[in-house]
Amino acid sequence: MNDVYKIHVGELIKITVKAKGIKVSWLANQLHCHRNNIYKIYEKQWIDTHILMQLSRCLNHDFFMDLSKCLHETQDE
Repeated sequence: MNDVYKIHVGELIKITVKAKGIKVSWLANQLHCHRNNIYKIYEKQWIDTHILMQLSRCLNHDFFMDLSKCLHETQDE
């Protein structure tokens, strides 16, 4: 179960944004925030679930599923 704490949600978001070719300014506009806030999200290991839900919707990517997969993988070991 300790492996779950090795997840870095901000890094996962950053990788997803880059893979989809999305600009930080576009994402910031969608979230009604400044682009500096997006960079701050990238640095956070954990973020609020409400923000994660907004990011999942904007990016059309289920970050909760990613976290769930990681949880199940560590439980199977």
